[in-house]
Amino acid sequence: MKRADIFEYVKNKYLTEPEYLWKEHPKYAVLRHQDSRKWYAILMDVDKAKLDVTEDTGFEDLLDIKLPPETISNLQEFPEFLPAYHMNKTHWISVRLEFAKVEELTNLIDESFRLTE
Repeated sequence: MKRADIFEYVKNKYLTEPEYLWKEHPKYAVLRHQDSRKWYAILMDVDKAKLDVTEDTGFEDLLDIKLPPETISNLQEFPEFLPAYHMNKTHWISVRLEFAKVEELTNLIDESFRLTE
């Protein structure tokens, strides 16, 4: 699933438009509830050198989402998931978009949306 696919999904389902809050990180996009303004996801392009991965150098798109701690514990056993980048690692997890399956990712976005209402 690509950035554009995520943005289209959340726009259609939740009427969410990405917000770009940081000049130093122009591709970091916050997704938040319309009413409460709480974040339910953040999409970032992160330097692979800052991640605990062995792949090539360069940048990788990650989606941080909020999930129950027991779900996070289970998901971290799979290579498409990493400890949350710049978020609370007990309640948030990073999804590596290049490895995530579309249906799984949309279900996780939905769960994060529900948890942050």
